[in-house]
Amino acid sequence: MNRVSDGRGRAGRLAVCLRAVTGLLALIGTAAALVVALNLQGEDPVEPGAAPPVDRVAQAALVERGAYLARAGNCAGCHTARGGAEWAGGRGVETPFGVVYAGNLTPDPTTGLGDWNASHFWRALHNGRSRDGRLLYPAFPYTHYTRITRADADAIFAFLRTVPPVVQPNPSHALRFPYDSQAALAVWRALYFRPEAWRDDPAHDAGWNRGAYLVRGLGHCSACHGPRNAWGATDTALEWTGGLVPMQRWYAPSLASDVEGGVARWSEQDVVRLLRDGFNGHASVLGPMAEVVHRSTQHLSPEDLAAMATFLRSLPVAPARAATAVAAPVAPRVVSVGAAIYADHCAGCHGDDGRGSTDAFPPLAGNRALLMANPANVIRVVLSGGFLPSTAGNPRPYGMPPFSHLLTDEQVAAVVTHVRTSWGNQASPVGLSEVLRYR
Repeated sequence: MNRVSDGRGRAGRLAVCLRAVTGLLALIGTAAALVVALNLQGEDPVEPGAAPPVDRVAQAALVERGAYLARAGNCAGCHTARGGAEWAGGRGVETPFGVVYAGNLTPDPTTGLGDWNASHFWRALHNGRSRDGRLLYPAFPYTHYTRITRADADAIFAFLRTVPPVVQPNPSHALRFPYDSQAALAVWRALYFRPEAWRDDPAHDAGWNRGAYLVRGLGHCSACHGPRNAWGATDTALEWTGGLVPMQRWYAPSLASDVEGGVARWSEQDVVRLLRDGFNGHASVLGPMAEVVHRSTQHLSPEDLAAMATFLRSLPVAPARAATAVAAPVAPRVVSVGAAIYADHCAGCHGDDGRGSTDAFPPLAGNRALLMANPANVIRVVLSGGFLPSTAGNPRPYGMPPFSHLLTDEQVAAVVTHVRTSWGNQASPVGLSEVLRYR
């Protein structure tokens, strides 16, 4: 009887296991079908063949407009490797999940876009899919480019058809498992991506809407100025609240904070000057933003710069607040070491009083970029130097040399602490661990 009972018990448990496995497979199948359905949502059919011919004058105007739009989106910034041919790709974009390599956008038929048509290109921007239907990684910011209009996508594609073709195969992405799979990417898209169609906001005028289109679409500004979750997705509710640029270890300041990067209380001309010249009476651009100004925004029309300023100034910001007290006392040795380094290497340009020199060396006293809670940028400047972009309005900018070869990590922490806690500055001191994090 015991054997019979044991046999029936085993059979029962086996049946339960089989039902569980069957249910799990059914659940996986349902989830897979849902992922597929969600990833196809909003897709437009790809039209076969080339675009219909247009007259030569209209085509030239289309190409010129496309070149302007590609510059507004700073497309060459990623799709040109250092020392490589323009638009031929190969630049690695570091992410927390591995390295994604930008593709070849030249019209070479084997390694570039030579066999693409305008609809293929539109689908890549709008839906994040390659010519063959393969899902693209969102290091290519289609989550923002999905807002670009079809007319602008066609203009950019027309321009790319005119650049010299370059034979350069695209490097394979170096992503860790499971992020290197199309299945994982499909799940990510189902959770965090929906294609959009740009629509002007009737509550605002044409200038504001143009600025919103450039900033939120082509400019993809919140790709840096917004925080990302553990899966690399930008939280739209926190779109402008600042974020770390992982590949370069710079912090893109919050555009919703008066004590970081908010410009609501600046004049329109102040914002335009920063985007066009790389500096104004309040701030100067360094790091990744210097590249954006150099490659992109300095070349935009006065009307588009004014429109971007209008939109950026409309972003709600938290009220200005008084500087907070120093979070922790600074050790006497750190005080003396930091002051000595500043006197030897910094005071010659920034002054003994930290007031700097107008239009040459920025003041450190009261400098909000220096006082942010996240000290990444000031650490990066001390280590790697600070270089403004060369622009028409500032063709020979002053720069700050790097000190990573002269100062130890402890000395960097000491001098950064000194400038954050002197001349009335009341930011928190910086420790060795923070220097190591951002080196």
